[in-house]
Amino acid sequence: MIKTLAQSTKAPWQDYLELTKPRVVALMMITTWVGMLLASPVYEFPWFVFCFGTIGIAFSAGSAAVVNHLVERHIDIHMRRTHNRPIATGRILPKNAFIFSFILGGVGLSILTLLINPLTACLTLISLVGYALFYTLFLKRATPQNIVIGGLAGAAPPLLGWTSVTADISAFSLLLVLIIFIWTPPHFWALAIYRYDDYAKAKLPMLPVTHGVAFTKLCILLYTILLLLATILPYLIGACGMMYLTCAIGLGVGFCYYAVKLYFSNDPILALHTFTYSIIYLMALFLGLLLDHYLFI
Repeated sequence: MIKTLAQSTKAPWQDYLELTKPRVVALMMITTWVGMLLASPVYEFPWFVFCFGTIGIAFSAGSAAVVNHLVERHIDIHMRRTHNRPIATGRILPKNAFIFSFILGGVGLSILTLLINPLTACLTLISLVGYALFYTLFLKRATPQNIVIGGLAGAAPPLLGWTSVTADISAFSLLLVLIIFIWTPPHFWALAIYRYDDYAKAKLPMLPVTHGVAFTKLCILLYTILLLLATILPYLIGACGMMYLTCAIGLGVGFCYYAVKLYFSNDPILALHTFTYSIIYLMALFLGLLLDHYLFI
């Protein structure tokens, strides 16, 4: 009762902020900034691109997140993790959320088009549509491979950061996309195992629900091995040095350790630990990219 009362007295701006999934957007922006910095000369910080590119991409990502809340409001009420979201509880009307999303997306894409470059605006729009419409409206309910296919939209941020600075697509920037693309399934499948009951109740075809937890654990293990191999590619093409390679192998072995431990265990809390490590892994890997870029010129 106390919790419900506290949530009902939240300021409206807090509910609208929640619709944008600020923590998810913050994680996206970190990888976007890494892309910006890797694309910039060591002794030049892209202040203009950093400021306006951040606003444009963050607003666009927030717009897609609002659409996700809108589409999933009927599912959210059945899941412990999401049943108190603003639209699901009626604190924000769907019409108002749609207007808010339209304004955010319009402002974000306008900034990118006019102040950054059309290529970044176009790629951002493709990512926005891919996540908000293709993934949320169709893939999430259509196939247990939803995370794999839809993960491409979530893998775009470092590419957007790169093109914001260069207005061009390079092999290195595509490898950054590949790394996040491969990282996404084991990251979300670990959470899906931990939240198995929620997804089953909501009747969403997540891999643990459709193919079982044991099969999902095997997939997590195989993807982490593939991820370890993929993170070596930037070194092999000469885009990074030994500093990054050491970081990538060390972190990758750590991820494989969690995956193996999860595979042979029936303790669901290990799935949560694997999910948590996957976030730390990605941040540390991209930090390794930056350290290699700036310290080993």
